[in-house]
Amino acid sequence: MTGPYGGLAVGQRNGAELAIKHVNENDDLDVEITGVYEDTEADPSTGRRKAQSVVEQDGASYIMGAISSSVALALNEFAADNEVIYNPGGAAVPITGSNCNEWVFRAETNTAQMAEAVSDFTAENLGTNVWFHIADYAYGESVMSRVEKRMKDGHDINVVGRSRSQLGSTNFNSYISQIANSDADVAVLGMTGGDLINFVKQAASQGLKQDVNLMSPTMTFSVVRGALGEAAYGTYGGVRYLPSLETGDNQTFVEAYRSEYDADPDNFARAAYMSIRMTARGIAEADSTDPAEVKDVLPGLEMDSILGPNQFRDCDHQAMNPVWPGELVAPESGSGPAAVELGEMIDGADALPPCADLGCNL
Repeated sequence: MTGPYGGLAVGQRNGAELAIKHVNENDDLDVEITGVYEDTEADPSTGRRKAQSVVEQDGASYIMGAISSSVALALNEFAADNEVIYNPGGAAVPITGSNCNEWVFRAETNTAQMAEAVSDFTAENLGTNVWFHIADYAYGESVMSRVEKRMKDGHDINVVGRSRSQLGSTNFNSYISQIANSDADVAVLGMTGGDLINFVKQAASQGLKQDVNLMSPTMTFSVVRGALGEAAYGTYGGVRYLPSLETGDNQTFVEAYRSEYDADPDNFARAAYMSIRMTARGIAEADSTDPAEVKDVLPGLEMDSILGPNQFRDCDHQAMNPVWPGELVAPESGSGPAAVELGEMIDGADALPPCADLGCNL
């Protein structure tokens, strides 16, 4: 709730609270959840300490949360060590890739899925001379490695430069100058939250958008579009979620969220809501609240979700979410946050590389 992702965490917390309410009201599930809430502060050691507290002092046997992938990786280990089920909020591939384990089930869309959404679109529409700029932590590295690998699959791309900034940085002028003075057609930004907002604001004010296309897998996040205003117009992003999607029971979720919080849900609310509801269906299927029994039932269990028919894939426990590329454009009337023009949907089964390619085989 605090730290560099505090602005994103509000939606995640709201989505979790709403999911618990809906699960408890659902007579068909016959599952009752008590929620305990803590703040990881986007710090791995703090996150693990808070997880230890809710397990030992509050008796929690299921954990959902963490937006920072570095925190999520720490909680992956904690879940395995303590035999509790964990639904991560981070998107880096290793969470359900090379660092996967049988206790972790992710409803958040990972960077390999987003790479599938944006890579072909970027190479075919935005340019093949690519500069990668990332926040220097697990998520940024995952974006760079997955998007580069995917772009090179079928496209002749030239990586003209790479740069990294510390997570939580506020001044990106030197990186923007480097990109402007390069041969880059497009800059792929492996950042989110305040890092991405500050970078794009400064890039827009320095005129970088006039010469270089800006693409980020998280550019379409509502908090990013809200903070950027007109600075986001003419940029590009991957789409994990939008309230306007006509998938699954999304519109029912949106109506309930608006009624509860007087706001539209964002991706983090969606991921939290899906995490808890999908895990609750596993509890109902197992007819047990014992996480050791539920973890054996959840893999491959087909169920309905906000994004349509879904499951935690049995070989890595990654939810099979559809994805889209998107262009950020001016709204139809007036100024304000950018609207998102969706590209062609990529089905969940097509968006995920084979588990072996991601380093996991459960």
